[in-house]
Amino acid sequence: MNRFGEKAAKQRRVTLVAIMAILLLGGFVVGRLSMLVQYPIIKDQAFGNLSYAYKEIMNDYLDGAKSKALVDGAAEGMVGSLQDPYSVYLSEDKGEAYMQSYEDHFVGIGVEIRQEDGAFIIDNIIKGAPSEKSGLQKEDAIETVDGKSVKGLTFDELKSKLQGKTGSTVKLEVQRPGRSGMVTVSVKRGDVPVLTVSSAMKADGIGEITISRFAEKTAKEFDAAVQSLQKQGMKALLLDLRGNPGGLLNPTIEIANRFVPKGKTIVQVVYKDEKQVLTHTSSQKEPWTLPIAILVDGHTASSAEVLTAALKDTAGAQVVGEKTFGKGIVQNFNQLKDGSVLKLTEAQWRTPNGQWIHKKGIEPNVAVAPPDYALLPRLDPGLKLRAGDYGDKVVTVQKMLQAIGYGTGTGSGIFDEATESAVRAFQQKESLPVTGEMNDRTAYRILDRLTAKFQTEDPQRNKAIELLKAAEAAASSGK
Repeated sequence: MNRFGEKAAKQRRVTLVAIMAILLLGGFVVGRLSMLVQYPIIKDQAFGNLSYAYKEIMNDYLDGAKSKALVDGAAEGMVGSLQDPYSVYLSEDKGEAYMQSYEDHFVGIGVEIRQEDGAFIIDNIIKGAPSEKSGLQKEDAIETVDGKSVKGLTFDELKSKLQGKTGSTVKLEVQRPGRSGMVTVSVKRGDVPVLTVSSAMKADGIGEITISRFAEKTAKEFDAAVQSLQKQGMKALLLDLRGNPGGLLNPTIEIANRFVPKGKTIVQVVYKDEKQVLTHTSSQKEPWTLPIAILVDGHTASSAEVLTAALKDTAGAQVVGEKTFGKGIVQNFNQLKDGSVLKLTEAQWRTPNGQWIHKKGIEPNVAVAPPDYALLPRLDPGLKLRAGDYGDKVVTVQKMLQAIGYGTGTGSGIFDEATESAVRAFQQKESLPVTGEMNDRTAYRILDRLTAKFQTEDPQRNKAIELLKAAEAAASSGK
C-alpha cells in the first residue's frame, strides 16, 4: 500500500482541498492516514427525533421505504445543513466515482466523442488506448453498439455501453466519411490512460508544460515532460495552470520539489484552533536554474494555487494572467465500506509567505486579460438557430462570427439577414452544407476556428514568453 492507500482499502481518511467551478471538481489530498474514530452515541432530543422519524417511516409509511435510502438521506441532509458547498456526502456509486476520479486510468475503449446534430462523432482517439489499435478513426460516426442503435441515447448512456470489464469486446458500426455503407469495428476493452500533463517545445528554447489537474501519476508525467524538454535544449519553462481545478497534494509537492529551494516551505495546512499544523517543505535534490513563468486565471484553484504560490514566493517564478480562484480551505474525506464518501471541511492552508488565500486568490505579477471571445459560452449540442430567432445564443453566435472575421451587422441578438448571410459565407468557405442556419456541425467548426485563433493570439502566453526571453537573455549576458 502506498502512503495514500490502494483502492482495496475501503476505509481510509485523507485530506484534500476541493473546488467546484464551471462544472469542475478538484482539490488536494494532503497525505494523512488515520484510523476511524469511534465517537460515543449522543443521546439528546435531536437524535431522539431522528430515531423516531426513522422508525415511523419504516413501520408505517404507506408505500414502504428502504433503510439504506433513509440513512443516506439523513447523512446528506446533515451535511447539507452546514451550508458549506465543499462539504458533501456522496452515496455509493457517487462516492466510487469520486474516488475513481483521482485514478490514472479507467476501463473502456478510449475515444473522445462530440454530439453533432443528433449523431455521436469520434472527436479524438486517445493515444495508448484500445481504440488506437482497433481501426477506429477520428470523425467516425457511431451508429450501433453491439447491434443496437445509439439514436436517442444520452452521453452517459453511450458511455455506459462503451465501458465494461477488462478484456470484454464491444462491436461498433460506424459511418466513415467518404465511405458508403457501415464499417464494423470490434474493440477489446482495456485500460485507458488518464493523462494530466502535456508539453511542447516553443521557439527560442522555451518549454511549455500544461497540467490539467493533479492525479496519481501527474508527477511522473511531469518529470517525463521535463526530461524530454531538457533533451531538446530547454532554456526556460512556461507552466500553464489555467483552468486547473486542483487535485492530489502528493504530486503537487513532488513537482514543487523541482523548483522550491531545499528546506523552504511549500505549503502549510492549519486545522481548527491551530491544534495541528502540517508544514510541507522542499526536499529538492538539484537546484533549478532556468527562468519560470506560470499562467493562471480565475479557474486556477486549490492545489494549482499551492504550486503557484510556492513557486512565486520561493522560486522567483513570474505569474502571468488573472487573479486565481481563491480556494484555501481543506476537506477531509473518508470512503465507507459501501463506497459512499463523506467529505468535510476541517482545515485551511496558507502560502509559504504565510498568506491565507481563501476567497482572495493569488495576484499575478503581470496582469493580462484574455480576449473577449475566449470568454464566450459554449454552444450546447442540439443547437438550431435560423432567421427570426433571438436571444443569448444568437448573441454568442454573432460574437463568434465577428471574432473570426464575419460581419453580422449590429449583432443585436436577432438572427437577422446580416447574421444569416455571415453563416452562409462561413459554411461555404468551410465546405459545409450552405443553409444559413446554425446547427451543431457549423457551431463545432466555428469553435475550431476560434480555438486556432486563440492559440496564435493568446496574449497571456505571449506575455509570459516575452518575460522568459528577457530573463533568459539577462541570464546569458551575466555569464
